[in-house]
Amino acid sequence: MPAPYNVLFICTGNACRSQMAEALLRHIGGERFNARSAGVEPAGYVHPVALETMRRMNVPTDGLYSKSWDQFADDPHDIIITVCDYAAIQPCPSWPGRPATAHWGLPDPSFHPGSEEDRLNAALGIAQRLRRWIEQLTALPLDELTADQLRKELERIAQT
Repeated sequence: MPAPYNVLFICTGNACRSQMAEALLRHIGGERFNARSAGVEPAGYVHPVALETMRRMNVPTDGLYSKSWDQFADDPHDIIITVCDYAAIQPCPSWPGRPATAHWGLPDPSFHPGSEEDRLNAALGIAQRLRRWIEQLTALPLDELTADQLRKELERIAQT
Protein backbone atom coordinates (compact mmCIF):
# COMPACT_ATOMS: atom_id res chain seq x y z
CA MET A 1 0.00 0.00 0.00
CA PRO A 2 1.39 3.46 -0.90
CA ALA A 3 2.03 5.98 1.88
CA PRO A 4 -1.10 7.83 2.97
CA TYR A 5 -1.87 11.26 1.58
CA ASN A 6 -1.24 13.94 4.21
CA VAL A 7 -4.13 16.41 4.38
CA LEU A 8 -4.27 19.46 6.64
CA PHE A 9 -7.49 21.43 7.23
CA ILE A 10 -7.00 24.96 8.57
CA CYS A 11 -9.39 27.46 10.13
CA THR A 12 -8.99 30.31 12.58
CA GLY A 13 -9.44 28.61 15.96
CA ASN A 14 -9.27 24.92 15.05
CA ALA A 15 -12.32 24.42 17.22
CA CYS A 16 -15.18 23.55 14.87
CA ARG A 17 -15.05 23.39 11.04
CA SER A 18 -11.51 22.09 10.66
CA GLN A 19 -12.08 19.61 13.49
CA MET A 20 -15.17 18.23 11.76
CA ALA A 21 -13.24 18.01 8.47
CA GLU A 22 -10.40 16.11 10.17
CA ALA A 23 -12.82 13.67 11.81
CA LEU A 24 -14.77 13.15 8.59
CA LEU A 25 -11.68 12.49 6.47
CA ARG A 26 -10.37 10.02 9.04
CA HIS A 27 -13.73 8.28 9.01
CA ILE A 28 -14.30 8.30 5.23
CA GLY A 29 -10.74 8.12 3.94
CA GLY A 30 -9.45 5.41 6.25
CA GLU A 31 -5.80 4.43 5.97
CA ARG A 32 -5.42 6.08 2.56
CA PHE A 33 -5.30 9.51 4.27
CA ASN A 34 -3.53 11.05 7.22
CA ALA A 35 -6.01 13.77 8.25
CA ARG A 36 -4.99 16.67 10.48
CA SER A 37 -6.39 20.05 11.39
CA ALA A 38 -4.92 23.23 12.78
CA GLY A 39 -5.71 26.85 13.52
CA VAL A 40 -4.12 30.20 12.82
CA GLU A 41 -5.07 31.23 16.37
CA PRO A 42 -6.02 27.95 18.10
CA ALA A 43 -8.88 28.17 20.58
CA GLY A 44 -7.40 25.51 22.84
CA TYR A 45 -10.49 23.30 22.76
CA VAL A 46 -12.79 21.47 20.35
CA HIS A 47 -16.16 23.21 20.34
CA PRO A 48 -18.98 21.13 21.83
CA VAL A 49 -21.15 21.80 18.76
CA ALA A 50 -18.53 20.06 16.58
CA LEU A 51 -18.33 17.08 18.91
CA GLU A 52 -22.11 16.74 19.15
CA THR A 53 -22.49 17.06 15.37
CA MET A 54 -19.96 14.28 14.79
CA ARG A 55 -21.69 12.15 17.45
CA ARG A 56 -25.03 12.60 15.64
CA MET A 57 -23.35 11.54 12.38
CA ASN A 58 -21.69 8.52 14.05
CA VAL A 59 -18.22 9.86 13.25
CA PRO A 60 -15.52 9.12 15.86
CA THR A 61 -13.79 12.10 17.44
CA ASP A 62 -11.07 10.26 19.38
CA GLY A 63 -7.81 12.16 19.45
CA LEU A 64 -9.18 15.51 18.29
CA TYR A 65 -7.65 18.55 19.99
CA SER A 66 -7.08 22.18 19.07
CA LYS A 67 -3.62 22.83 17.65
CA SER A 68 -1.64 25.56 15.92
CA TRP A 69 -0.59 25.38 12.29
CA ASP A 70 2.93 26.04 13.60
CA GLN A 71 2.89 22.46 14.91
CA PHE A 72 2.83 21.21 11.30
CA ALA A 73 5.00 23.89 9.64
CA ASP A 74 7.89 21.48 9.02
CA ASP A 75 5.75 18.48 8.04
CA PRO A 76 5.21 17.65 4.37
CA HIS A 77 1.59 17.74 3.25
CA ASP A 78 0.04 16.69 -0.02
CA ILE A 79 -3.08 18.83 0.41
CA ILE A 80 -3.85 21.88 2.55
CA ILE A 81 -7.43 23.16 2.67
CA THR A 82 -8.59 26.29 4.46
CA VAL A 83 -12.19 26.14 5.62
CA CYS A 84 -12.67 29.72 6.79
CA ASP A 85 -12.13 33.04 5.05
CA TYR A 86 -9.89 34.48 7.79
CA ALA A 87 -7.42 31.58 7.60
CA ALA A 88 -7.41 31.80 3.81
CA ILE A 89 -6.02 35.36 3.83
CA GLN A 90 -3.35 34.86 6.50
CA PRO A 91 0.31 34.65 5.52
CA CYS A 92 0.95 30.91 5.57
CA PRO A 93 4.05 29.13 6.74
CA SER A 94 6.30 28.01 3.92
CA TRP A 95 4.94 24.48 3.65
CA PRO A 96 7.54 21.91 2.57
CA GLY A 97 6.86 19.78 -0.48
CA ARG A 98 4.68 22.32 -2.29
CA PRO A 99 1.27 20.90 -1.35
CA ALA A 100 -1.85 21.45 -3.42
CA THR A 101 -3.91 24.13 -1.69
CA ALA A 102 -7.57 25.05 -1.84
CA HIS A 103 -10.16 27.10 -0.01
CA TRP A 104 -13.43 25.49 1.06
CA GLY A 105 -15.06 28.50 2.73
CA LEU A 106 -17.75 27.68 5.26
CA PRO A 107 -19.55 29.74 7.93
CA ASP A 108 -18.67 29.05 11.56
CA PRO A 109 -21.62 27.22 13.16
CA SER A 110 -20.40 28.06 16.67
CA PHE A 111 -21.44 31.68 15.99
CA HIS A 112 -24.78 30.81 14.36
CA PRO A 113 -27.56 32.91 15.94
CA GLY A 114 -30.34 31.35 17.92
CA SER A 115 -30.58 28.47 20.32
CA GLU A 116 -28.12 25.67 20.88
CA GLU A 117 -30.32 23.46 18.70
CA ASP A 118 -30.17 26.10 15.95
CA ARG A 119 -26.35 26.01 16.16
CA LEU A 120 -26.37 22.21 16.03
CA ASN A 121 -28.62 22.24 12.96
CA ALA A 122 -26.29 24.74 11.27
CA ALA A 123 -23.28 22.59 12.19
CA LEU A 124 -25.01 19.50 10.83
CA GLY A 125 -25.63 21.25 7.50
CA ILE A 126 -21.98 22.33 7.31
CA ALA A 127 -20.77 18.85 8.28
CA GLN A 128 -22.97 17.28 5.59
CA ARG A 129 -21.45 19.63 3.00
CA LEU A 130 -17.97 18.72 4.25
CA ARG A 131 -18.85 15.04 4.01
CA ARG A 132 -19.94 15.42 0.37
CA TRP A 133 -16.75 17.33 -0.48
CA ILE A 134 -14.56 14.83 1.37
CA GLU A 135 -16.28 11.93 -0.39
CA GLN A 136 -15.38 13.62 -3.70
CA LEU A 137 -11.80 14.16 -2.50
CA THR A 138 -11.40 10.51 -1.53
CA ALA A 139 -12.76 9.42 -4.93
CA LEU A 140 -10.10 11.35 -6.86
CA PRO A 141 -7.34 9.33 -8.58
CA LEU A 142 -4.74 11.26 -6.57
CA ASP A 143 -1.73 9.35 -7.81
CA GLU A 144 -2.67 10.17 -11.42
CA LEU A 145 -3.10 13.94 -10.98
CA THR A 146 -0.44 16.61 -11.28
CA ALA A 147 -0.29 19.18 -8.49
CA ASP A 148 -2.04 21.72 -10.71
CA GLN A 149 -4.77 19.25 -11.70
CA LEU A 150 -5.29 18.37 -8.03
CA ARG A 151 -5.60 22.04 -7.05
CA LYS A 152 -8.19 22.55 -9.80
CA GLU A 153 -10.13 19.48 -8.64
CA LEU A 154 -10.10 20.71 -5.03
CA GLU A 155 -11.43 24.10 -6.13
CA ARG A 156 -14.07 22.40 -8.30
CA ILE A 157 -15.21 20.34 -5.32
CA ALA A 158 -15.80 23.53 -3.32
CA GLN A 159 -18.13 24.77 -6.06
CA THR A 160 -20.43 21.72 -5.84
